Amino acid sequence: MVKKIERKPIKDFELQKIESIAKLTEQMKDSGGFVAKKVGVACEILKKMIADKDCVKIFSFPACLVATGTRGVIKELLKRKLVDVVITTCGTIDHDLARVWKPYYHGSFELDDVTLHRQGINREGNILIPNECYGQILEEKIQPILEQLYKQDKKDLATYELVWEFGNALKHEKSKENSITYWAWKNKIPVIIPGPTDGAWGWQIWFFWQNGHRDFNVNLMKDEEKLSELLFAAKKSGALMIGGGISKHHTIWWNQFKNGLDYAVYITTAPEWDGSLSGARMREAISWGKIKEKAKYITVEGDATVLLPLIVTSVLKK
Repeated sequence: MVKKIERKPIKDFELQKIESIAKLTEQMKDSGGFVAKKVGVACEILKKMIADKDCVKIFSFPACLVATGTRGVIKELLKRKLVDVVITTCGTIDHDLARVWKPYYHGSFELDDVTLHRQGINREGNILIPNECYGQILEEKIQPILEQLYKQDKKDLATYELVWEFGNALKHEKSKENSITYWAWKNKIPVIIPGPTDGAWGWQIWFFWQNGHRDFNVNLMKDEEKLSELLFAAKKSGALMIGGGISKHHTIWWNQFKNGLDYAVYITTAPEWDGSLSGARMREAISWGKIKEKAKYITVEGDATVLLPLIVTSVLKK
């Protein structure tokens, strides 16, 4: 039997009625075509997810966003306790800590990378990160924090526990309230980093370990135990996911063990045809049992530095 297609008329945008970003995304849901409609639907799903008290809320994203002003959006989600757990990459802590102590700078995609290298400036897209604002300051600041933990006999820590320790170490910094790490500690939101050595923060931990502290251990099994506790204590689960890779996969992987996510919003720039996890749409995860067949879900194609501030601002206004 052929399922009857619902005929819902397209409405035009009425600009005179757009008084806020929330009103804009409402019109996107009814008026916008293509990605605009998906943005409106994503806002509706996230509002339902956040309002659902039976739902554990997961936020996954890659580190690159933290080098941008989008860090402020992520920080606000943790500050307002709108997510229960974060799953991300090591570079998130790199960039977040570095920007507590040093600034990053505007650049351009078209700059000469040979010239930048000779001047000791690293380029991430159109953002410039001088060596003194990244590797140098991280080594200067991270090693004393690790030494202090070691003296306190804190030698077997999950990544989320390490993040909390670093958040605690920031409590006297002037710019602490801009920090994702600080708010994770302050509000006791676990930040799980499945690949902790893939970045400067993790490398500094390795450097500390091999430099006479061989009994210092990053305990990934304790991270998995925390995820298990959070997920199986909740009746439902939902996720806001930015980009693919290990952070997205760890999110959907764990949810298959409780019959899949109930809510899922995914923002990506990747194509689907190459079979990558980054390009895989939410519907593909249903086949694996990582998202429930009757879940509320949407994949939104586009740049998260544009879409995340728009979507989160709209949701917060509600």
